[in-house]
Amino acid sequence: MMRRVLFVLALFTVLLPAIAQNDLDRWKERSSRTEIIRDEYGIPHIYGETDADAVFGMIYAQCEDDFNRVESNYIFSLGRKAEVEGIKELYADLRMKMYIDEAVVKEEYHNSPDWLKSLMDAWADGINYYLHTHPDVKPKLLTKFEPWMALTFSEGSIGGDIETISVNDLKDFYDKESHTGLVYQERDWDEEPRGSNGFAIAPKLSKSGNALLFINPHTSFYFRPEVHMVSEEGLNAYGAVTWGQFFIYQGFNEYNGWMHTSSKADAIDHFALTVEKRNNSYHYKFGGEWRPLKEKKVLTKYRDGNQILEREFTVYYSHHGPVIREEDGKWVAIALMVEREKALTQSYLRTKTKNHQEFKATMDLKTNSSNNTVYADRDGNIVYYHGNFIPVRDPKFGWRGVVDGSNPETDWKGLHEVDEMIYIENPENGWIQNCNSTPFTAAGPYSPVQADYPGYMAWDLENARGINAVRIMTGKKDYTMESLTKDVGYEPTLMAFEPIIPALLNAYEKLPEENDQKLKLKKPINAISQWDLKTGVSSVGTSLAVFWGNQLMAELRSLDRPWDAYIFDFIAENMDDQKMIDAFERAIDKLEEDFGTWNTAWGEINRFQRVTNEIQGQFFDELPSLPIGYNSSLWGSLAAYGSRSYPNTKKWYGNVGNSFVAVVEFGDKVKAKSLLAGGQSGNPFSPHFVDQAELYAEGIFKDVHYYKEDVKKNERRRYNPGQK
Repeated sequence: MMRRVLFVLALFTVLLPAIAQNDLDRWKERSSRTEIIRDEYGIPHIYGETDADAVFGMIYAQCEDDFNRVESNYIFSLGRKAEVEGIKELYADLRMKMYIDEAVVKEEYHNSPDWLKSLMDAWADGINYYLHTHPDVKPKLLTKFEPWMALTFSEGSIGGDIETISVNDLKDFYDKESHTGLVYQERDWDEEPRGSNGFAIAPKLSKSGNALLFINPHTSFYFRPEVHMVSEEGLNAYGAVTWGQFFIYQGFNEYNGWMHTSSKADAIDHFALTVEKRNNSYHYKFGGEWRPLKEKKVLTKYRDGNQILEREFTVYYSHHGPVIREEDGKWVAIALMVEREKALTQSYLRTKTKNHQEFKATMDLKTNSSNNTVYADRDGNIVYYHGNFIPVRDPKFGWRGVVDGSNPETDWKGLHEVDEMIYIENPENGWIQNCNSTPFTAAGPYSPVQADYPGYMAWDLENARGINAVRIMTGKKDYTMESLTKDVGYEPTLMAFEPIIPALLNAYEKLPEENDQKLKLKKPINAISQWDLKTGVSSVGTSLAVFWGNQLMAELRSLDRPWDAYIFDFIAENMDDQKMIDAFERAIDKLEEDFGTWNTAWGEINRFQRVTNEIQGQFFDELPSLPIGYNSSLWGSLAAYGSRSYPNTKKWYGNVGNSFVAVVEFGDKVKAKSLLAGGQSGNPFSPHFVDQAELYAEGIFKDVHYYKEDVKKNERRRYNPGQK
C-alpha cells in the first residue's frame, strides 16, 4: 500500500511540470500568431490569425494597461469581493452568488459551441500568460483565470440587472441578526445619472452622403479602455471594451456601428409570494396549489484580518426567481434575465456583422437586457432598438411595482419578438437620438407613438438631454463628423434651467423691496438672469445655477412628485416661492464659503485630475488639475461630466460622464475620431496615463487608426504577447 501511495505521489510530481509546460507551450504558440501594435496614444491594435488569437492578444494588452481593473471586475462578477475587502462586501457577494453557481457556469461552458469555447479558452490563456510573464504583478485574489469565468460577465455593464437588488434588503431577509451595525452603501439611483447618448445621421442629412454615428457612453471614468481587434477570420472591430471582457461593447467595424444607452424598457419584475411552512419546508401559493420553495446552500467567504472565514446561507427560489426581501408580510422574488451563454454570443457576434440584416439577427437573441441600441451602417441605414429582452405580460397589472406572484396571470408569457418592441428604422426626418430619454421623441415627429405599446415597454421619461437633442437636431442638415461632435454631442445648453430660472426670478420679484434676501441676492440674481444657459469654464451663471440646482434637488425629496412628471417643469410649477429663494441663498453661501465669492467661474470649480490608479479616485486641490466646462447630465449637458467635492477638497473633480467618445462615418472606407478621459493606461508612470487629458478638456478628438497602413504610420511599439 505504501509503495502505491509513493508511486501516485511520484507520478503527480512528474505530471505537474508537464501540465505547466503544456500551458506554456500553448501560450507561446498563441503568442507567435498574435501581434500587438501600440500607436502614439498607446491604443493597442491586435492582429491575430484567428479570432481566438485576437482575443488572446486583446486581453493580454488589457492586462498590460490595467490588470487591477480586469481582476477587480471578475472578483465582483464571481461574488468574491469580501475575500479581499472584508465583511462589508459579504452580502453583495451573496447577491452575485445567488446567480453565479460555479458548477452551473462550468457546465454552461462545457455545453457552449466550439467557436465560443475557443474564445473563452484564449481569453483565459491571455490573462494567465500575462501573469506568467509579469511575476512582479501580484493579484489580489485571482491567481489563475479559468475559461468558464468569462460567462460570469457577459454584458458590458458590470453587475447589470443583478445590481438592482438591494444588498441591505437581502441582508435583512437572510441574515438580519448578524453584524447588525453593518449597512451596505447602496447606489443612489437619484444621484449623478449614469447613462449615455447615441446619435445617428442618415446619408441625406450628411455633407458626404454617408451615415454618421456618435458614440457617447456616460460611465465611471476609466471604466472602458479603447481597443482594436483584427483577425484573418473577418474580425475588425474598434471601440470601447469593459475591462476584462473580450468583445467591443460600444464601437464599430468597417460596415456598421453600435452604441448602447441605458434603458428602462422593463426587463425585471418583482413578485409578492404568500409563504407558509408546511412539513418543515417553505411553500408558496400559486393558483390553487402550494409549491415548495427550492432551497439552495450558498457558500460565501470573507476576509477577517489574516483569516478567510466562511458563511453559508440557505437561499430560497420560486419559479419566478430568488427571494430577495420581505415586504408587507410577503416574501418578494425577482425575475430577470439569466442567459449567460446567449448574452456572450450576442455581445461578440454583433462585432462581426456586415449589414443590418446580420446585426438584427444578433438582436433576435434578445439578451441585451439593460440597453437600447443606436445603429448606423455603410448601406445608409440608421436604426433604434428600445431594449432587447422584454417579457410578454398581461398589461392589466401594475408592472412598475410588485405584482401578486400567487396569481398565474402574472407569469411571464415568453419574450416579445424584436419587431414587437419599440423600434425605428430609417425615419423620414433622417436622425435618431437617445439620451436615456423617452423613445417617443427619438426621431422627432417620426417617433413611435406611445399608445401603440404596453406601458412596460418604456418607463423612460423625457429628460433635459433629450429635450436639447431634439431641439438642436430638428431642421439641421449637412452634418460632418466635426459638426455632429461640436454642434450636437458637445452643445453646451443646460435645458434643465430653462423652466426653473424664470420661476426663481418671479419669486424674487415678489419679495418686498426692504427684504434682507432681496438686497443680499440682488447681484447674483441679476447674474443668473443674464446667463445664456450654456455651461463653460468662464461662466459664472453656470456656477450659480448648479449650486442652486443641487439645493433644489434636496428640497425636491420632500415633494410628492408623480413618477412620470418632467422633473424641472414640476419644480417650476410646484415648489414654494420661498423655498426657491432659500435654496438660492444657500447656494450663494456655499459658493462664498468654499471659493470666497459667489462670482466664481465654473472652470475654477469644475476640474479634471488623475493622480492615482485607484478605482475609487483620490483628488487634491493642491495638485495640478484642468478646468472643465462640461456639466452633469442631470442638468442636460450632452457632454456629461459628473463632478463633486470630496472631504479633503473644495474644488469639484469629475469621476463619471464622458469617458470613451467616438464619431464615425461609414463610407467606402470607415473614418473615425475618438477621445478618452485621461488616457489608455492605468499606470501613473505610463506616458499614456493622462496624455489625452488636455484634449479631453477641450473636446478635441484624435484620429482613429483603423486600417493597417494607418496603424503602421503611427506605430510606436510592435511586439508579440510575452515580449518585453
